[in-house]
Amino acid sequence: MRMQYDKEGDVLDLLIKDGQIHHAEEYDQIIVNFDEKNRIVEIEILNASEFIGSLSVGALRAEP
Repeated sequence: MRMQYDKEGDVLDLLIKDGQIHHAEEYDQIIVNFDEKNRIVEIEILNASEFIGSLSVGALRAEP
């Protein structure tokens, strides 16, 4: 897995495996790209700094 952050676009790109993207599904700020066998190829997180920040706040508020 490779991770790349585009500072200008504020996009975090998680490349899960090499392959051609066949289709994508969007879930709010997350785009999941699949190959033709419906396996995840890549995950893109839009507005990544905001998304990661909200995850951090949620983790701090979580009870053990």
